[in-house]
Amino acid sequence: MELIVSIRQMQYYAEQQRYAGRRIAVVPTMGYFHEGHLSLIRQARQLADVVITTLFVNPTQFLPGEDYERYPRDLERDRRLAEEAGSDVLFAPTVQEMYPAGYTTRVTVLGVSEKFEGVFRPGHFQGVATVVTKLFLATKPHVALFGQKDWQQTLVVRQLVRDLNFDVEIVVVPTVREADGLAMSSRNIYLLPEQRQKATVLYRALQRARELVLQGQRRRQVLVQAMAEELHSVPEIQLDYAAAADAFTLDEPEEFAGGQQIALLVAARLGQIRLIDNEVVQVPPTGAERA
Repeated sequence: MELIVSIRQMQYYAEQQRYAGRRIAVVPTMGYFHEGHLSLIRQARQLADVVITTLFVNPTQFLPGEDYERYPRDLERDRRLAEEAGSDVLFAPTVQEMYPAGYTTRVTVLGVSEKFEGVFRPGHFQGVATVVTKLFLATKPHVALFGQKDWQQTLVVRQLVRDLNFDVEIVVVPTVREADGLAMSSRNIYLLPEQRQKATVLYRALQRARELVLQGQRRRQVLVQAMAEELHSVPEIQLDYAAAADAFTLDEPEEFAGGQQIALLVAARLGQIRLIDNEVVQVPPTGAERA
């Protein structure tokens, strides 16, 4: 596997692959790989001739006081894991390479970026949209793969691609979970053993609401209340939000329609660690709605 750190070198490599008629898949990451990242790389291997994994801890999507400086990093470990999973290239630019002196441009996606994470992490999605734009321009992919765990982020990226006419197919891969349901995340290493056990309450909250939907519950507030009650069963949990929204617009109707896809979204803090998770579920239609 080739390690590339220069944007120009990355663009040249991608241009050569395209000229040769090869299909390129990119997997954007911030590194410290776990099985969730590796599942994206393996899926990319099935979809393209060339797999480029990007590794860049993007400072512009971290708010002041967040964990940018202590975000886990291990380039050699990630390089080995990416190669074993089937990546052809690891693109790992420095901050200076991505944001050189005098850099002033920012990319803002309105609408889907303004709720939920957009409220609790203002400016976060501007950083995401900016770095994804730069990574797409560097790697020139035909397809890009993202994990479902960051559901709202996937909507922001889809909007970005539509609005700026990127010729990139976006594929969202299901969240990879531990045996007890906890969504895999690089930040899970921060959790103390007792916190790790309590963190599974996020998954239980989502599953409680999911079962209500499958049983026919369509009222948004009932679903939100069910998730909040489950989360509050762990006193140490500090809830940022529990929400039920249209899975693609993030609209929040009082009642969902039969056949509608709902995103169940939760974000909470456990000590100093912030956790997010989601579940996407379809409202069962009635016989009349199916007709």
